[in-house]
Amino acid sequence: MPYKNKNKTPLSMKKSNKMYLGLDLGTSGLKGVVIDDKGNVLVQESVSLTVSSPHATWSEQDPESWWQACIDVIQRLQQRLDVSKLKAIGLSGQMHGATLLDADGDVLRPCILWNDGRSQAQCEALMAEFPDLIERSGNLYMPGFTAPKIRWVQENEARYIC
Repeated sequence: MPYKNKNKTPLSMKKSNKMYLGLDLGTSGLKGVVIDDKGNVLVQESVSLTVSSPHATWSEQDPESWWQACIDVIQRLQQRLDVSKLKAIGLSGQMHGATLLDADGDVLRPCILWNDGRSQAQCEALMAEFPDLIERSGNLYMPGFTAPKIRWVQENEARYIC
């Protein structure tokens, strides 16, 4: 049942000319929320995602599962309201995932997620290679960042690097 307002009238039943969809891709799932022009939540749906850990400290997801979760969430929302009346869509998602694509835009390998720790050795090598990084950026190289992950792929799965 959709969230209700003070008058106990389901918000999805009220006449609203403007609806907005927010889609949030998280590590554990994709959530879709539809709000009206006053920010009231009309409906929400979510689909769980699976994280693969083929080795200790590894954390990966198949980007195709993100797309399928998006389709599933929108289909569920569509059963509850007329999505053709949406005025805009907002997107948010995980940070620091390394999703490698070929020249045609096809996914080459599972995404290496933000919480993957396999690239610690690459972090140490990058820090030695670029000792002024902290001074320039204020950051250390950490396994969760993308550059060490790309270096790991170069060193361990070179077939994916052009």
